[in-house]
Amino acid sequence: MTNFVRNFVRDEAGAAAAEYALILAIVGAGIAAAAFLLGGNVSKAMTKSAETVCTQQTSGAAVC
Repeated sequence: MTNFVRNFVRDEAGAAAAEYALILAIVGAGIAAAAFLLGGNVSKAMTKSAETVCTQQTSGAAVC
């Protein structure tokens, strides 16, 4: 039993798992930030496109 405890205390395999978890968290945060910014830009582009279509209509009955 004491050998098990000594080996468990000396084992550094958990450090690698913690490092991978930290890297995963950083990459995940970067992806989330990129998706948030991309969503805002797409929304602005769609709004601008809709406004352009509304102002370019030649018929007198604009629905915009």
